[in-house]
Amino acid sequence: MTNRALKKIRVAAPDKSFNRRLADSFLEMANCYYSDAKHFKECGDIVTAFAAVNYAHAWLDCGARIGLFDVDGDDVLFTLFE
Repeated sequence: MTNRALKKIRVAAPDKSFNRRLADSFLEMANCYYSDAKHFKECGDIVTAFAAVNYAHAWLDCGARIGLFDVDGDDVLFTLFE
């Protein structure tokens, strides 16, 4: 689910804006936590992998909800405001 969400999002903030830097930071955090989740799963640490993938998706949900990411209204992969 998080992998599909990462592929779907597009940064909505304009280049050279504070919100663009913020969106890029959110996306970096999501990618790092997702990478960590895969690593922990490969090591057999399923509990930590589950925690990391939830953190990853939370960054994506937050970015989508506050308008940093364009998710084309997808309220299945993302928790949207309305």
